Amino acid sequence: MKLVCTITLFFSVCAHVFSQNINVTSTQTPQQLVNSVLLGSGVTASNITINGVAGMANTPFGNIGYFTNVNGTFPMTSGLVLTTGDAMGSMGPNSSGTSTNPGASQSVSFDPDLNAIANGTITNGVLLEFDFIPAGDTLIFNYLFGSDEYIEFAPPNNSSFNDAFGIFLWGPGISGPFTFPGYPNGGANIAVIPGGIPVTINNINPVTNSQYYVFNESPQDTYGDAIQYDGTTVKLTASASVQCNQTYHIKFAIANVLDQAYDSGVFLEAGSFSSSAVSVAVATVSGDTTIVEGCTYADFIFTRPDTQMGDTLIINYTINGTATQGVDYNNMINPIVFLPGQDTVILNLTPVQDGLNEGFESVTITVSIINPCGDTIISQGTIYIGDGPIINIMESDVLVQCFPDSVLLTASASGGYGPYNFVWTTLTGSPVSIVDSFYVAVSQNGVIQYLVTATDQCNFTQTDTATVTVLETISIDNITVVNSSCVPSGSLSVQTSGTNGNVTYSWSSGQTTQSIQNIVSAWYQVTVTDAVCSTTDSAFVDIIAPPLANFSAVPVSGCSPLTVQFTNNSQNGTIYNWNFGNGQTANANATSNQNMTYTTPVPESYTATLVVSQGQFCSDTFTLVIQVDVCDCNDPEATNYNPLANVNVPSNCIYPYPEISVPNVLTPNEDTKNDEFFLTWKNVTSLNLIIINRWGNIVFEEFSDDLINNNPSWNGDSDGKPVSDGIYFYKFTAIGIGGQELEGHGFIHLLK
Repeated sequence: MKLVCTITLFFSVCAHVFSQNINVTSTQTPQQLVNSVLLGSGVTASNITINGVAGMANTPFGNIGYFTNVNGTFPMTSGLVLTTGDAMGSMGPNSSGTSTNPGASQSVSFDPDLNAIANGTITNGVLLEFDFIPAGDTLIFNYLFGSDEYIEFAPPNNSSFNDAFGIFLWGPGISGPFTFPGYPNGGANIAVIPGGIPVTINNINPVTNSQYYVFNESPQDTYGDAIQYDGTTVKLTASASVQCNQTYHIKFAIANVLDQAYDSGVFLEAGSFSSSAVSVAVATVSGDTTIVEGCTYADFIFTRPDTQMGDTLIINYTINGTATQGVDYNNMINPIVFLPGQDTVILNLTPVQDGLNEGFESVTITVSIINPCGDTIISQGTIYIGDGPIINIMESDVLVQCFPDSVLLTASASGGYGPYNFVWTTLTGSPVSIVDSFYVAVSQNGVIQYLVTATDQCNFTQTDTATVTVLETISIDNITVVNSSCVPSGSLSVQTSGTNGNVTYSWSSGQTTQSIQNIVSAWYQVTVTDAVCSTTDSAFVDIIAPPLANFSAVPVSGCSPLTVQFTNNSQNGTIYNWNFGNGQTANANATSNQNMTYTTPVPESYTATLVVSQGQFCSDTFTLVIQVDVCDCNDPEATNYNPLANVNVPSNCIYPYPEISVPNVLTPNEDTKNDEFFLTWKNVTSLNLIIINRWGNIVFEEFSDDLINNNPSWNGDSDGKPVSDGIYFYKFTAIGIGGQELEGHGFIHLLK
């Protein structure tokens, strides 16, 4: 007998990833899901049923579906998903801690095997069963169980909601407590962890057998929003020793326990249900079987069962296909060697970018193995090499009749491996946009060109040019200006060319004729509109011999009261209005170019203003600030201090005369009475004190200009030694606040 196992996948080349959650579809029939998704090499299946129902055209209850995944944190790229609710509800992100999507979920309470491992009353779920014939001596399978019962209804909460999953196997060499017609030795549950422990909520969780548990709930969102369930097991492997070419029966079963809320699900890895000595699979960057010269590469993955890893295994393989090794792709190592303990060998195939248009070329690797039954098992993997593409760009070339305007530029690409990224620049390389469509402003006639570069997902690029052509014909050629006097006498007239159809005029002054008359000096804007476009221009009407205000003042500052002579230097005026703006006076009108004299009656600065007019439409203004000071004594120490003065006149200040009081006895006996000799002062800024003995010698002298902190005083010592009792002569010199000098002298009795 010859068994042929071929792995072929079909997806889009260089597919762009837009989301990070798994995608689930329920359109495949159960036969397609088992044969095309679930089974790997060395296994053939028959009699496929769901919940005991056979021959269905599609999945009947929504509990089962095909999933694909591009999220690298989730450990399976594709496979089968079985759930207690709607399979679509298993898709991420994990938006609910209590997700329940029952759909048309059916009761499986009749199943004694699930009831046995759940240790409780099962309710709704799904049973996927089929017969199969293995080609090898070992059955292996990868799966991952998840649930929203985690972690609220898992230990230590001691919940009865013990949702469960089992893989029940019957056949030659298999025995156990689970019964099925035609298999008298019973069957075994191979969905277990070490110790024969079934996969249920209460058996694997953060508390019990936590090494097999994975958190998927914030803040430990392990799978990055790939799936909905709050927690899962790690990826587990079910395996069993089987006899090649014998018929076995298997049942994948999952169910809610006690209620029908809080969904659970199991993910069955695509192609992992296998039984052969060595299998060949293809893996590419894009997830399909197509690679592109200069873009992607492929890995041929050789695997052998875990039970056969004890010895060295040398495998020879053959390479066929339309592509040539060493020309179209790199040379491959042959044979390959599995070392003891090694279950996987990977060969990398990198295509050579040769620039030739060769179409798609194939590479097929074939491994032939004789199984224990003497059958030849052939496992194949095929990839297809595509040429680097020629990208075609379709861009918009826009014709614009009028400016200013905003123009939509668009670009699309074909011929490469989409989707495409676009970069727009000016001809000089300045960046403009990075999207396929955008608006650009045009503000003048002529041709404007932009470069657009399309880059596909394989980094192939093409550049093309988009052109914007502006063909506005209407033009304002000239505006004739006649300047105005102060009596409105100006005029404007606009001359145009290139007009099309009826022409209208709109001036900023409100007139709508081609020429406007008797206008004052100002800026004027005109918009000329024809049947197609409009254009705008402006002109300034100047004034003829306008009035110019100017004057000088002598003096410009001084003490109050201050008289100022204002000399008028203005030109072209007929009316002169003076204003001294201090609120006390004073408007003076004159019909001639007159000078003014003004005396301020109060000590306040003021602004002198002259407005020169020539009729009601023309005037000019000139201003000058006159500083008026209060000149007086502003020394707070003076008896006549004027707080309003801002200019100090020292000669106006009157200061109090210094006063000195002198004691006549010094008794330095430390009784706190007359222990020191010092002067009591008033209105004094500095003091010099001298003590002289009877022979005319100075025994003490001290000067201070900080009498608050250091008032000169004598304690009866001279050079640190006490002097003898007797009569001593003192004299002092005091300087008053106003600089007055006061001298005094007398006698003091020293008694100890």
